[in-house]
Amino acid sequence: MPVILAIESSCDETAVAIVRGEAGQAAEVLASEISSQIELHREHGGVVPELASRNHSLRLRGLVEKALADAAVTMEEIAAFAATTGPGLASSLLVGSTAAKGMACALDRPFLGINHLEGHLLSPFLHQTSVPPHVSLIVSGGHTLLLDVEGAGRYHKLGGTRDDAAGEAFDKVGKMLGLPYPGGPEIEKAALGGNPAAYDFPRSMRHDPHLDFSFSGLKTAVLYTLQKEQGNPSLADLAASFQQAVIDILIAKTLRAARQSGRHIVALSGGVSLNRALREAMRRACESAALELVAAPADFCTDNAAMIAFAALLRHLAGESTPLAEDIHPNLPLVCSRA
Repeated sequence: MPVILAIESSCDETAVAIVRGEAGQAAEVLASEISSQIELHREHGGVVPELASRNHSLRLRGLVEKALADAAVTMEEIAAFAATTGPGLASSLLVGSTAAKGMACALDRPFLGINHLEGHLLSPFLHQTSVPPHVSLIVSGGHTLLLDVEGAGRYHKLGGTRDDAAGEAFDKVGKMLGLPYPGGPEIEKAALGGNPAAYDFPRSMRHDPHLDFSFSGLKTAVLYTLQKEQGNPSLADLAASFQQAVIDILIAKTLRAARQSGRHIVALSGGVSLNRALREAMRRACESAALELVAAPADFCTDNAAMIAFAALLRHLAGESTPLAEDIHPNLPLVCSRA
């Protein structure tokens, strides 16, 4: 049964995971280590690429050693090494991909360069034996994507954001509201007890026939509201109203994508999918539309290496590998169909 070691270092999370599995059986996560840099970047209000890459270099070896110890496997038992090769910060991607290539070369094992977005896309099915046809919503700090998925490696983009990603909008609105970075979890906390109908924020392109997203107008509406109410606007009401607007847009587009594609399963992944209000609203909406919702496990929503290892495992079982000479791709899209 192949054992895969994967590294994720596309942004500010240093992660190493070891996954084992074979065709026809559910994958098993033997180890998943994540070293967060949130506190390091919080004082800057966002990710500083130079600090991120430097800390990846400092922490990576220890995480690899801990993952091997936790999984109770040796380097010689690893069948293939993998790393995120895009999209992401170039300096951060280089740290992880170079390390994985070095280990693959030293042990004469295959290397697999994995698309970060493919990792998110497949994460809801990490403990299943296969990836069924479905509509996938990836919603994170840097990406908001809708895809029609025929199976592993067979994806068709249905829609994406034309400006800010949903997570980016959360971060920027959080900053407007004086909340710490990252804004998404802080807005969710601030929204508790707030009235989601207190402010009538726009739902841009909600009823348009296409499946693209736009959150810049919503972000601007929050800014104008803050400027208008220079007194003491209700933080809870503002946060709840903003959050609800994002949720309404995401659900409307996702359900339309399911209808248009004829899929009966909706998969939800990415860091923003941790938002409990979004998960509950999506669950209710899918239930009403007779759709099955499969959400990524909470541990595998934010950037992690287990999802990268799982994507690599599926590719390894299909007999695929990546040339060691292949470079990173900081702006790599996910519009691939390998079949």
